[in-house]
Amino acid sequence: MTDQKEFDAGIQFIGKIHTPWTSRDQCPRNPMETDKLCRVVVSEEYADGLKSIEGCSHILLFYWLDQADRNKLLHVPPVDDKPHGVFAIRSPSRPNPIGFSAADLVSVDGNELTVRHVDCVDGTPLIDIKPYFAAGDSKPDATVDWHVKRSNPLPPRG
Repeated sequence: MTDQKEFDAGIQFIGKIHTPWTSRDQCPRNPMETDKLCRVVVSEEYADGLKSIEGCSHILLFYWLDQADRNKLLHVPPVDDKPHGVFAIRSPSRPNPIGFSAADLVSVDGNELTVRHVDCVDGTPLIDIKPYFAAGDSKPDATVDWHVKRSNPLPPRG
């Protein structure tokens, strides 16, 4: 693992994401598994950065998965019985636990955004927001070979 002296990200949390889920076990496996409305509260000092966001139908939310284990490099996902490297899966447990969602922007009220399609625990720190551009952010032909060949079907999730 990397020596602690090499860490110099300097990430500033710009707000919090509020969701109905109070534990990792309650969270959907991916953002598209839920239509629940969630609230993104941007800190007042960053509120000016929201100018013109109301014109976006979708936004990319980047957040810090503060409850994740940062020491795992191999993980057996729930849909397979084989370990995979964390950079080949979407597990929250990873050296830099950054999560993201391509969220539907439902409404804007000052420094608060109402969004749909988020998969994090209530109170998750927000790192950044970017507009989603369908022409540049979508890759419909993308594949993940191990997922296609996985040993377990996707189990139901509440």
